Amino acid sequence: MDWSPLFLSLRLSFWTTLILTVVALLLSRTLAWREFRGKGVVEAVVALPLVLPPTVLGYYLLVAFGQQSWLGQAYLQLTGHSLAFSFSGVLLA
Repeated sequence: MDWSPLFLSLRLSFWTTLILTVVALLLSRTLAWREFRGKGVVEAVVALPLVLPPTVLGYYLLVAFGQQSWLGQAYLQLTGHSLAFSFSGVLLA
């Protein structure tokens, strides 16, 4: 039996939980207590996973992380690896 998918899922869940806990606490406090320009845009981006189907959001992330986008090209130049279909890309998504 191949255990690598289980270990990949556990590794991804650990890092995702750790990163999102910190980001969510800081972002929620900022959105609740401060007024700033672009607050509506930030709230809309935070609500995207609730509104868009996962396949649509996944497609947009794949396009954004691909080698044709500025983000994918910048990551490729910095690291030498593609962001799409990698652990870093999944973690960032």
